[in-house]
Amino acid sequence: MGNDDNRRRKTPCGCCMSVFKWIPVLFIFAVIGWSYYAYVVELCVLNTENRVAMIFMLFFYHITLILFLWSYWKTISTSVGRVPDHWRIPDEEVNHLFRADNPETQKRILNNFARNLPVTNRTMNGSVRFCDKCKIIKPDRSHHCSVCSCCVLKMDHHCPWVNNCVNFFNYKFFVLFLGYALIYCLYVAFTTLHDFIQFWQGQLNGSGMGRFHILFLFFISIMFAISLVSLFGYHIYLVLVNRTTLESFRAPVFRIGGPDKNGYNLGRYANFCEVFGDDWQYWFLPIFTSFGDGISYPIRHLEEDTESLLGYHSDTRIELEEDFLTEGRFQDSIIP
Repeated sequence: MGNDDNRRRKTPCGCCMSVFKWIPVLFIFAVIGWSYYAYVVELCVLNTENRVAMIFMLFFYHITLILFLWSYWKTISTSVGRVPDHWRIPDEEVNHLFRADNPETQKRILNNFARNLPVTNRTMNGSVRFCDKCKIIKPDRSHHCSVCSCCVLKMDHHCPWVNNCVNFFNYKFFVLFLGYALIYCLYVAFTTLHDFIQFWQGQLNGSGMGRFHILFLFFISIMFAISLVSLFGYHIYLVLVNRTTLESFRAPVFRIGGPDKNGYNLGRYANFCEVFGDDWQYWFLPIFTSFGDGISYPIRHLEEDTESLLGYHSDTRIELEEDFLTEGRFQDSIIP
C-alpha cells in the first residue's frame, strides 16, 4: 500500500469516508431486519391461522435467511489477501524504473525482475504489469483497487453493497450471496402473493399497519428479485466461462497470443470447479473450496514455446488438467 493511501486514511476526511462506505451495508441489514419483522410477526404469527402452515413457512424462511446472511457476511468479512512480498520491487529498482528514459528500458527492467515469477499477463505493449502505487509486479488477473488501496488477487469488482472487493478469496461467497438473496426474495414474494391478490380483488380483511407491512414486503421482494435475477445469472455465466467482470470488459493480454477473453476457459465443469471446488457437498455452503492460490492460474492454451521447450504434448496437457481438478492446482512448471 502506498504512503499516500496511508496518509489519506489517517486524515479526518479519510476516517469519514471509511464510515460512509458502510452505509450501503447498514441499509441492507436494515431492510433484512424490517423484512424479518414483517414476515415473522405480521404475516406468520399474527395473520396465519393454520399453525401447521405457519410452522412450515417459518422453517423454510429461516433456512433461507441463515444461508443468505451467512454468505453475505462471508463476502463482507473475507480479506482481499495480499500479494506476496517477493513480488515487490526493491526501492533501488523502482528508482531505476522511474528514471528510465524510454519505455523499452522500463520494459527490460520489469521483464528482468519478473523472469522467475509465474506471470503470463502483459500490458498492451508487451511489458510485465507493474503497479506504481504498491510498487509490485501484478500477478495474473490482479488489479489495483483505489477504494481498498491495494492490489487485489483475481479482482472482479469493488462492490459497495458489501464494502469489499469481490476477489479470488470471496468470489464463491459473493455468487452464493446473490443466489440466496434471490431465493429469499422469491420465497417471500411467493408466500405473500395470496395477501396481494386479496388486496387487488378488494377482499383483504383487516386494516392498519400490519397489512401495510405485508403488502409492502411483497413489492420490495419483487423489486429486489428483478434486480438480482439478472446479476446472479450474469455471474453464473462468468463462472462457467472463467472470466471476471473486469476481464469481460477488457480482455487480459497474454505474453503469447495477445488479448483473449477466453484465455482461462477450461470448459464449463472445470471452470465451475475452479470457483466452487470438486466436492458437491460444499457447493451450496459459503465455505472456501476454490482451487489455487490466487497467484497463478491454468490457461486454455499452453504457450507453444513452453510446450516445445519442456516437451509437453496433448496427452500431458490432459493429465495436468486432471491434476488441477483433483488437487486444486496446476503444476507450477507449466506456467511461465
